[in-house]
Amino acid sequence: MVEVHHRYATVDGHQIFYRESGPVGAPALVLLHGYPTSSRMFRHLVPALADRFHVVAPDMLGFGRSAAPSADGFRWSFDALADVTAGLLDQLGLRRYAIYVQDYGAPVGWRLALRDPAAVEAVISQNGNAYDDGFVPGFWAPVWAYADDPTPDHEAAVRAALGLDAIRWQYLHGVAEPDRVDPDTWTQDHAEVSRPGQERIQLALFRDYATNPPLYPDLHAWFRATQVPLLAVWGAGDDIFGPAGARAFARDLPDAEIHLVPGGGHFLLESHLDTVVGDVRGFLTRVHDRPAAA
Repeated sequence: MVEVHHRYATVDGHQIFYRESGPVGAPALVLLHGYPTSSRMFRHLVPALADRFHVVAPDMLGFGRSAAPSADGFRWSFDALADVTAGLLDQLGLRRYAIYVQDYGAPVGWRLALRDPAAVEAVISQNGNAYDDGFVPGFWAPVWAYADDPTPDHEAAVRAALGLDAIRWQYLHGVAEPDRVDPDTWTQDHAEVSRPGQERIQLALFRDYATNPPLYPDLHAWFRATQVPLLAVWGAGDDIFGPAGARAFARDLPDAEIHLVPGGGHFLLESHLDTVVGDVRGFLTRVHDRPAAA
């Protein structure tokens, strides 16, 4: 049995919770979760990889067991989430690592890579967008409208994403065998985003999501310049970030490994854990066993 440690660190005055497992000094892997969950989404993945890798999975600021400063005195943005995540990795002494990104974790991971390009040695994207191709219009139209014009009507449209039905839909839509998904996932996520103060935090992040696509050209330039090893393992039934978002990586990274998982949805780990573990272990093993550049 691999031990998983559940720890806290103080970063810029904020308490940050994180899961950590695996030998210190082994190749490092940082797991960055999406909305509306936390590092809990990696509860099974962490021990499955920690025999060979040093795995760190934080709850991002505002999520899970991490601090959630009031929107009255804190400017919520993806820049802020990346700032705190970078501070945690610095405290843990992680100078070189692979990133596994999903949903909100993707724009946080892209900011880490653009701020310190030499730190990120490999990328695993599991339904984490980096191209306009991946945005499914029916899902994203209300988000873009709210970002452009945060009127009460536009706010009401995106506030629906905080509801239990919408969160359940994220977990079950596109999943061929929905009874493989633990109902505790969406009920726990809903409870956490329903805590006092959370609505304003999440609405601020919905508005700020529009700052992410403008980063893509710089990200694509980094892809082309470095040819960073990349695995896209993607639930083919995701109607938030569609399969076109996975295929698009090959535009700048011709050697990208792209695996569309039939019968999988947005939260692929809940229904296809063994598939993802096999893909990730194989990919990271190839990355770390390849001969060093001359």
